[in-house]
Amino acid sequence: MIDDWSKKKIMVEEAKNIESFLSQEGKVKAKLTAPLMLRYDADTIYTEFPKALHVDFYDDSMKIESWLDSKHGKYFETMNKVYLWDSVVVINIKGDTLKSSDLWWDQNAKLFYTEKYAEYRTKDRQIYPGKGLEATQDFQRITFKQPTGILNVSDKNFPK
Repeated sequence: MIDDWSKKKIMVEEAKNIESFLSQEGKVKAKLTAPLMLRYDADTIYTEFPKALHVDFYDDSMKIESWLDSKHGKYFETMNKVYLWDSVVVINIKGDTLKSSDLWWDQNAKLFYTEKYAEYRTKDRQIYPGKGLEATQDFQRITFKQPTGILNVSDKNFPK
């Protein structure tokens, strides 16, 4: 009986049909929607989205600059990081698309990153799956750690 009283208990809060806004420095930066949210109060406080999530990312003018879809996600409050897995897709307003089986989003640094395989496409080029990627939230900078595939470039893009 004493064991029952002294055992650590994990508290779980459940919410359905979520619509949540992320703001930094008084500006709305993102809007998250999800059918189900579970918030765990354990050693590490985290929020899980077990039935999919969608995020719209906004620029400083409140225009959507990119959006994200994933079948699962877990937000770690103390780190301000989100771990996404299972069919992760990020698309910006130009139609550039990033796909990965899992992806981290660092809210403070505004970066996506993964050590797994990722694929990035634009209208005129495709970089086939490469292992490891880091990209700014707006796709202004994308770095593949181990890229693979063919990329067509013109002669003027190479130094002489």
